[in-house]
Amino acid sequence: MTAPLIQIDRLSKRFQSGGGIFAKPRVMMAVRDVSLTIGKGEVLGVVGESGCGKSTLARLVLRLIDPTAGRVSFDGTEITALSPAALRKMRRRMAMVFQDPYSSLDPRHTLAEVLAEPFRAQGEPFPPDRLPEMLAAVGLPATMASSYPHQLSGGQRQRVGIARALALNPDLVVLDEPTASLDVSIQAQIIALLADLRDRLGLTYLFISHDLGLVRYFCDRIVVMYLGAVVEVLPNTTTAPRHPYTHALMQSNFAPDPARRRAIEPLTGEIPSPFALPPGCAFASRCPRASDHCRRETPALGGETAHPVACFHPL
Repeated sequence: MTAPLIQIDRLSKRFQSGGGIFAKPRVMMAVRDVSLTIGKGEVLGVVGESGCGKSTLARLVLRLIDPTAGRVSFDGTEITALSPAALRKMRRRMAMVFQDPYSSLDPRHTLAEVLAEPFRAQGEPFPPDRLPEMLAAVGLPATMASSYPHQLSGGQRQRVGIARALALNPDLVVLDEPTASLDVSIQAQIIALLADLRDRLGLTYLFISHDLGLVRYFCDRIVVMYLGAVVEVLPNTTTAPRHPYTHALMQSNFAPDPARRRAIEPLTGEIPSPFALPPGCAFASRCPRASDHCRRETPALGGETAHPVACFHPL
């Protein structure tokens, strides 16, 4: 892997809800003790079921929310220790593309005003001569600059979101399920655009998705999360999974194929509540390989350096 751009060290985030005079607040660990490295120019995919902490991890990496514990370093600078002014300056090198391209754009603004937002946030004047260039970079004509988001298709709105993310020439772009709300044909166009931009601009992507097939196609490495923790890191997209949860995810990717569907081993049991995680491995209640050891002790992410897995009985 290339030199690291992002280093995440034992990152955790705890959320608290409810509580009162006679009731204790409920506590949920959305991200639990995550350590990762993202190399410069790499596309790191993060997959897992809904509610596993993927989007929370992305917001922690950008410090849109503050961690409960742990550190995040960007190109050698620990951003979790930066002052608000220093963090704002550092954010020139980071950007995010959101899942819903409509709700992430202000419906009262034209595309020209939308693309000027990053400059206003940094307290800089918007250079009008860059507008045609920004639109052309994502395959949109300059004549659309006066259009409003409701006048665009879903794919066009997502292209505007990508153009806005690239406005300040960032090094890191977090893609939070950027194709989830798009048609399959439009998904292919957006992924092709992202791949072209990565090659031309030397971007680093943190790509979050629940579509394992898309992640295996687009990413260099794959991080698998379950209930806030990383359970496996696949060093490349062709590596066979070793964690039973990753294995089940990959099998589900073949569900539309009748021949392969018959060979799928369905998971049984219920997903534990994130507000009341059981002792030991959080996946033990659904794992066909679980033992009493798994229910007593939490496995650490270890094993091979290039292919770590958090499991006492890996495949």
